[in-house]
Amino acid sequence: MPEPTASRLGEFIAGTAFADLPGSVAEKAKRHLLDTLGAALAGARTPETAGITAALTTPTAAGAAIWGTGLRATARDAALANGVAAHALELDDTGGCDHSGAVVVPAALAALSLTDRAVSGPELLVAIVLGYDLARRALEGCGGYQEHNQAGWHSTGTCGPFGSAAATARILALDPEQCSAAVGFAASMSGGLWAFVHNGALSKRLHAGRAAEAGVAAAALAGSGIPGPVHALDDVWGGFLSTFAPETAEHAAFTDGLGEQWRIQRCAIKPHASCRGTHSAVDAVAQLMRDHGLHADEIREVRVRLSPFLADMCGGRDTRTLGTAQLSLPYAVAAQIAYGAADLAAYGPEHRHDERVRGIMDSVVLEVDSSMSASEEPVIDLVTEGGSHRCRVTDPVGSPTNPIGDEALITKFRSLVPEPTAESLVDTVIRLDELPDARLLLDHLA
Repeated sequence: MPEPTASRLGEFIAGTAFADLPGSVAEKAKRHLLDTLGAALAGARTPETAGITAALTTPTAAGAAIWGTGLRATARDAALANGVAAHALELDDTGGCDHSGAVVVPAALAALSLTDRAVSGPELLVAIVLGYDLARRALEGCGGYQEHNQAGWHSTGTCGPFGSAAATARILALDPEQCSAAVGFAASMSGGLWAFVHNGALSKRLHAGRAAEAGVAAAALAGSGIPGPVHALDDVWGGFLSTFAPETAEHAAFTDGLGEQWRIQRCAIKPHASCRGTHSAVDAVAQLMRDHGLHADEIREVRVRLSPFLADMCGGRDTRTLGTAQLSLPYAVAAQIAYGAADLAAYGPEHRHDERVRGIMDSVVLEVDSSMSASEEPVIDLVTEGGSHRCRVTDPVGSPTNPIGDEALITKFRSLVPEPTAESLVDTVIRLDELPDARLLLDHLA
């Protein structure tokens, strides 16, 4: 039998050095780290996160910090709690496993409590980049986001454990064989269903936390010398792809371009507090209103031509919970028209239940076009008494092809994190590649 795929990945995890990362990759890792911390510190203040944390974690006197709470827990529990917090407000990054930041960053930082050695800032950045790489490769191995999604799997939960396991294994300085075992264990810890979409259930948030927790557990088991299922990524009965993606599997995706094509470069930072599937429509509405000087009361109808995939995922109009509202393209469009933004404030209860925005939602007409592929962005028509204006945004703000600038990123971060914590974290993350001990970062999170 040829070398197991997990063995090749184990060598990659253990052997990649900071010098192997292009400068642009290391800088992007800093941006995603900062963005994830901002989303998590804001998410930690939500009652939902507090409830999940209380139900599933046990506070301890020592261990890893549950960010922004003053509490500590075991590394596994902290990874779970911080992963839930990072995804709690739908502000975390996307385009990886899907939500790689909420999985990889909590695991990597929790793993710092499991080692006595000083882990440098550059080493932490390597761990994060490796985590993003494997999480995305797992999704590509399943055939891609649409294919995996349409099968009912939530990729943050199913593919995320590979990323958190890789990041944790690197922080723990596991050898190649142990890293391979960690990858194999991660395959057995995958899970997460899209059933939350029907009622806005919080299992969506839980998937990020459980994926982070799974990676910490996988690496800890491997580091203890327990053999893992290293053939789990191969074309065998009971393998990850054979089981999760029997019709769409792309086995080569795990290793093609390994160490040359860095998957973090495909990830996006979100300017809007909603599902990424709504962002193009929000940007198109904003552009049309700006270009034509339109006001909310001038718009009579919003026509959205969209793919069946996007309609199924984001076509709902239920705004009773934050989760369902954030998955609603009609609400995102209405919020942009009514409030001039689809930011976190626009998703507050008082705004979601406002009669004015409900009226605008009623004017949003979804036209499902079966000829459109799942990856195509929607076409927006704003109809006024004077005519109709059309726009399609193919590269929404925050995407890799239209990234938000550093100023916008820091502004978003400061809107989520109070001072002086915001200032100290921005400064620490910016110079992370200069720090001899990454645990300095944790001092600002506890």
